[in-house]
Amino acid sequence: MSQTILKNTIEDLELVRSNAPLVHNITNYVVMNNTANALLAIGASPIMAHAIEEVEEMVTICSATVINIGTLSEPWIQSMEKAAKKAVSLGKPLVLDPVGAGASNIRNAAIRRILDAGNPSIVRGNASEILSTLSSSGKTKGVDATDSSESAVDTGKSLSKVTGGVVVISGATDYILKGTDQAQISNGDALMTKVTGLGCTASALCGAFAAVQKDQFRAATSAMAVMGIAGEMAKSKTSSPGSFQVAFLDALYELSADTIKQKLNAK
Repeated sequence: MSQTILKNTIEDLELVRSNAPLVHNITNYVVMNNTANALLAIGASPIMAHAIEEVEEMVTICSATVINIGTLSEPWIQSMEKAAKKAVSLGKPLVLDPVGAGASNIRNAAIRRILDAGNPSIVRGNASEILSTLSSSGKTKGVDATDSSESAVDTGKSLSKVTGGVVVISGATDYILKGTDQAQISNGDALMTKVTGLGCTASALCGAFAAVQKDQFRAATSAMAVMGIAGEMAKSKTSSPGSFQVAFLDALYELSADTIKQKLNAK
C-alpha cells in the first residue's frame, strides 16, 4: 500500500470536513438528490443549479464546479459551456463527467463543446466513457461500461495530454492519471454497480476534494479512495442495492482515519 496516498487521503478528508467547500453541480435528474446528500455526508456543501441565467454567478461563489452530461438538452449544454468557461477564467477546479459518451451524437458533441469552452481539471468516467471521449472504440450499454478500466489507460493518458488535467477511470481498479503520474485504487465492491449514479457521486466527490486540495491529481486520488472505502463499509452492512444507498451515505459520514488505514488498497 502507498503510504503517501494513505497520508494524503486522511489529510484531504479532514480538509473537506474543516472547510465545507461549496460545490456547484450541473448534473442529471437521476442523481441530483443522491449527489447532494453524498456531498453533505462527506462534509461539503452542494449547490445544484443549471439555469443559464445564473450559472456564472454560481461558479463565482463556489469553490469547484462539476459538470455531468447524464440528461442533456440544448439549453443545458449551453449552461455547461458557460459554466466551464467561467470556471477556467477564474482558475477554479472544473470536473467533467462524460456520462454515456459514445452512446449518441448529442453526447459526443456536448463533450467537444465543453472541452472547447474550457479544459477541465479532472475528467472522471468509466472505461467506455473515457475511450469514447477521444475515439469510437468504447462500447457502451446506455451509460454502463463494457470495457475494463485497464483497457482505457492509454486513452486516459492521451486525454490527459489534451486537457492538461487529471483523468480518472473508474472500475474494479480505479486509475488516476496525469502526465507521468499514475495511481491505482482497488477498493470498492461489485454491489456499487447495482446502484444508479454512484459514478456521478464519484465525480462530485472529486469536485469536493479538488476544492480544498490544489494538487488535482492528489485530490482525485483521495476522492476515489474515499469512494471505494465507503463502498466496502456499506457492503459490510447490507447485500441489497436499496439499503446499500443509505448505508453508503452513512459510510461517507462515518469514515475515519482509522478505517482508511485499515481498508485502503492503493498504489
